[in-house]
Amino acid sequence: MNKHNSIELEAFLDNDSETFSYVVFDSDERDAVIIDPVLDFDYPSGKTCTNGAQRILDFIHTNSLSVAWILETHAHADHLSAAPFLKKQLDAPIAIGEHITDVQKIFKQVYNLEKEFLPNGEHFDKLLSDGETFQVGSMNFRVIHTPGHTPADIAYVVNENKVFVGDTLFNPDVGTARCDFPGGSANTLYQSIQKLFQLDGTTDVYICHDYPPEGREHQCKTTIQEQKQNNIHVGGQASEEQFVKWREERDATLDMPRLIIPSIQVNIRAGQMPPAESNGTVYLKVPLNRL
Repeated sequence: MNKHNSIELEAFLDNDSETFSYVVFDSDERDAVIIDPVLDFDYPSGKTCTNGAQRILDFIHTNSLSVAWILETHAHADHLSAAPFLKKQLDAPIAIGEHITDVQKIFKQVYNLEKEFLPNGEHFDKLLSDGETFQVGSMNFRVIHTPGHTPADIAYVVNENKVFVGDTLFNPDVGTARCDFPGGSANTLYQSIQKLFQLDGTTDVYICHDYPPEGREHQCKTTIQEQKQNNIHVGGQASEEQFVKWREERDATLDMPRLIIPSIQVNIRAGQMPPAESNGTVYLKVPLNRL
């Protein structure tokens, strides 16, 4: 049997943020990874809960999977990461791209974080570099650095026939990620997408978010060929100049994501909350007139 045929996945949609999280696993050997897990967060009350992450945990236990890694594609601006909860439950390390240190430096200043917060990536168990490979059972992972949305975005190629692209690409009828966050760049995003377009056309593309137009259900999967032909922003051999002009004009009209202020200051800590203050309460900051 071709071992690639034993690689399966389960997608979990968080309806509040329209985020897809994934469990990718070898159905024979039961090895697995989790990609981009979401922590439930109610902004008006400041309450967090782990209902969504518990669905992932229940799936892991039901299928007797052994989780080797919790993988983040980037420091998300639209949801808080549930990686620490899952790490505690599963004793699995957390990995992200090595350029998270650039994002930490930017947002340490934006939030004026405590002096003990060092932007050196130490909050994560592993920092992954462009081109790095690692093995999980029969699954071979290859990292592609895909900056543009943020400086630290990476994509995970699994067995050269699946790629988890984070926010770099959306479904073809939705387009691409915004580039107006601190450290973002439309030119850089275009070049990152061209790197992904070098993958075989039959490669399955798994996206982190879907914002479907009316009449379409949420979908988590497309292909490189479909993206190259039909993506409304970069398909059909759109030039870098065309893309950058459109992307920057579009970004100028967008509101900030609803959860960007709490999300980033948590996610640059690998999902950990800031240290409690003297009264034992944890606080998240709201920087005025900075974003």
